[in-house]
Amino acid sequence: MSQLDTNIEKLNGYLARFRETGILNRVAGEDVPGSAGVYQNTTPIDKSVICDVAHGTAADIDAAAKAAHAAFAEWRDMPALERKKILIKVAEGIEARAEEIALCECYDTGQTLRFMSKAALRGAENFRYFADQVVEARDGQHLKSPTLMNITTRTPIGPVGVITPWNTPFMLSTWKIAPALAAGCTVVHKPAEASPLTARLLVEIAEEAGLPKGVLNTVNGFGEDAGKALTEHPLIKAIAFVGESRTGSIITKQGADTLKRMHLELGGKNPVIVFDDADLDRALDAVIFMIYSINGERCTSSSRLLIQDTIKDAFEAKLIERVNNIKVGHPLDPATEIGPIVTEEHFNKVTSYFDIAKEDGATVAAGGEKVGEQGYFVRPTLFTNANNDMRIAREEIFGPVLTSIPFSTEEEALSIANDTEYGLTGYIWTKDLTRALRMTDKIEAGMIWVNSENVRHLPTPFGGVKASGIGRDGGDWSFEFYMEQKHVGFALGDHKIMRLGA
Repeated sequence: MSQLDTNIEKLNGYLARFRETGILNRVAGEDVPGSAGVYQNTTPIDKSVICDVAHGTAADIDAAAKAAHAAFAEWRDMPALERKKILIKVAEGIEARAEEIALCECYDTGQTLRFMSKAALRGAENFRYFADQVVEARDGQHLKSPTLMNITTRTPIGPVGVITPWNTPFMLSTWKIAPALAAGCTVVHKPAEASPLTARLLVEIAEEAGLPKGVLNTVNGFGEDAGKALTEHPLIKAIAFVGESRTGSIITKQGADTLKRMHLELGGKNPVIVFDDADLDRALDAVIFMIYSINGERCTSSSRLLIQDTIKDAFEAKLIERVNNIKVGHPLDPATEIGPIVTEEHFNKVTSYFDIAKEDGATVAAGGEKVGEQGYFVRPTLFTNANNDMRIAREEIFGPVLTSIPFSTEEEALSIANDTEYGLTGYIWTKDLTRALRMTDKIEAGMIWVNSENVRHLPTPFGGVKASGIGRDGGDWSFEFYMEQKHVGFALGDHKIMRLGA
């Protein structure tokens, strides 16, 4: 039996219960059907039905928000070391079920096993990291003045809503939920409707680890009903959202009436700038990795290659050869490098750019084709002879599609890099340190890597500028979002108080 066959057999064992009962909402520690019935979740591998999923609406969100509100005081006031122990047990539970999480995620989203096996373990790292921060999370500062001892402290903001996307759903869920729980908040989680499997596994693991009922609630549904109800609910004090920039704008408007705090991790059209003095072999590896890994469905993908004209032809020739050699196949096959696009809607969006590129005058140098008829597979694609005014250079495609744009000078590269509505990440390849310093200072992005692909370090701030989002994740920045600052002043003596009406 091949490893693919073995993985499919294991997957079927994991999915058996969902195929029998469907995926239910989890509210206050109880399984709850969706008030609008069910919808069917399908796999992008062959478009077959995985299972029924509870279709939650405003009524389900209301019940979950009330459960989170009722559980808040107990969780907030639980001694920090007890909360820490529970979060570490969550991490241990994730590690114990990492294979189940990875296989389910691959089948649900089309992501490949070589990446999702690591994403499951990264979810455990998120819980371990923030568990270690629990005790210090409420610490503040001592700010002495002539008459007062001023101290600051932090308190959890309250019940929060977490809305996560379908590209790496388990890891991104833990990225938001772990710091929220560590801060002392309770959570209502609405996962993407296209990828509900691992959200269910996470709430099961959390409750098995001892998380009190109602601290983490999961409601499945669609953005226009369940998502809207969550962003508008008066008991929900903040929304952490990962997704499209357009959707981020919509939910900001929806949360305005209740003055919700918003953390928005949105889209990107990120440049990778390769100068002619760079280590070109390493740059080539990084360029390929950062657009074609995770099916190109990642907000930090370097989807615009800015290549110096002196090395353009040679670099693109090697790039074309490598792109044509990327293995497209079943995501549960360990040899597969790119799996299917997550949904029919997104598949149609990605493939529409094949014709758009030709209409704009670009060259389809690699890929630009659908693969097979069973599922939503496409060839890894490279557009050349492009410029930054083309739609393929301006719009977020969010698939395994790279647009190559030449430049001649440092100033031109900087101008092209910043000529976008987005500002999430940037990547620079050069051996010139002073050039790297100049470029990183001027590039309009929340995160920049020099001579590296995206290597995430949990204590560092993650987030973008412009249309790429508001706020930062990671380290203490996460606690700044999920907690309120409180100032207390203690008089040092009998300082003079102005007397009125005496």
